[in-house]
Amino acid sequence: MAEKEAPRGRSTRMSGKERREQLVAVGRRVFAEKGFDMTTVEEIAARAKVSKPIVYEHFGGKEGLYAVVVDREVSTLLADLEDSLKNQRAHPRVLMERAALAFLSYIDENEDGFRILVRDSPVSHSLGTFSSLLTDVAQRVEEILATQLKLHSYPSRDATLYAQMLVGMVAYTGQWWLETRKPAKEVVAARMVNLSWHGLSALQKKPSLRESTDG
Repeated sequence: MAEKEAPRGRSTRMSGKERREQLVAVGRRVFAEKGFDMTTVEEIAARAKVSKPIVYEHFGGKEGLYAVVVDREVSTLLADLEDSLKNQRAHPRVLMERAALAFLSYIDENEDGFRILVRDSPVSHSLGTFSSLLTDVAQRVEEILATQLKLHSYPSRDATLYAQMLVGMVAYTGQWWLETRKPAKEVVAARMVNLSWHGLSALQKKPSLRESTDG
C-alpha cells in the first residue's frame, strides 16, 4: 500500500507544493554531501525520481534550489539565536551561554544545513552566505556588549571588535565540534563562555602590546 512501491503510472501524484518540498529536502542532502559545484541537476532529479525538467520548473536550475535551501537554513539559525537573546533583562553571561548553546544545538540538529552554510557559496550567490550570517549575529552581540561596556565606563566603540572576536570563536569552534561531537554541546558552550566571560571580566580599558615594535 505504500505509495513509493506503487507503479509510477498509478501512484498518487504530489501537489506542486509537496513536490517542491521534496526537491528542497533532496537538494539539501546532496548539497551537504557534495557542495554546490559538484552537485548536478541530474543527480537531484535522479534521487527525487523525477525528470530534470521538473527541477527546472520549480527552481529554474541548481542555483535557484540552492538559494532556497540556504535561505531556509539562515532563517532557522537566526531565529534560534534571536530567541536565545530576546530576554534583555537576563544577565549578559546568561545571554552568552544561551546563544552559544543555541548555535551548537542548531549544528547538532541540522548537520546537513550547517555543512551547506560553511561551504563556499557560488560567486553568483550573494545572499545567505555564512560570512553574512555571522555579520548579522555579530551585530546582535555588539548591541549587548555596547550596553555592558558603557555601564562599566569602557569605550563603547570597542563593542564592534569584541563582538566579531566572540562570534568568530563560536563559529570556528562549532565547525570543529561538528566533526568531533565530543564533548557534549553543553560542555562546549560552558567552556566557550568561560573563556570569553572571564576574559571580558578582566578587560583592560586601554590594552597594548607588552613588547614594543620599536625595539
